[in-house]
Amino acid sequence: MGIDRAQRDGVNKTVIRSVAALLGMFAFAFALVPLYDVFCKVTGLNGKVDTTAQAIVHEEVDQTRFVMVQFITRGSAGLPWQMSVATRQMRVHPGQTAEVDFTFTNNSAIESWGRAVPSVSPSSATTHLRKVSCFCFQEQQLQGEERLTIPLVFQLAKDLPEEINTITLVYTLYPVQRTPLQTAYNNHLAGDNT
Repeated sequence: MGIDRAQRDGVNKTVIRSVAALLGMFAFAFALVPLYDVFCKVTGLNGKVDTTAQAIVHEEVDQTRFVMVQFITRGSAGLPWQMSVATRQMRVHPGQTAEVDFTFTNNSAIESWGRAVPSVSPSSATTHLRKVSCFCFQEQQLQGEERLTIPLVFQLAKDLPEEINTITLVYTLYPVQRTPLQTAYNNHLAGDNT
């Protein structure tokens, strides 16, 4: 009888420890995304870029130097879109403003929402890349079979470090789930009274 009680106490302690460990792991996993964002913002690692428009800085263009800017597009599971870029790479002078067109195609017959999330490599170039106009600042909506071309307007800062000769800008598409209430609210904000 004493052994059964000791066994029960041992099982109870094991269950309590297991539940506490599971709750701790869940809380840690839940906190990882905001912690990662803060870490990237503080350190500038992983090429996370600002998601707000920046103004063009009128500075002298460094005509003595070219930087190769490469563009890579990636799709995502769960979003039947294709994203392509008109120019895979271009040579840009530091201080120069450049523009390149990106095309989004919804390959399904159903309306859907998506967002292109950017990253920059090397990560040290992130603070020297000014995005004046970018589709990445907001979610995009495409009707079934719709095709949409949107420009990216950017500027490389003149003080871009000399050792950076190539910058790679990667856009990855992610699906955005919208509820009818969100869509109605956004239409109301845009002035659509339908």
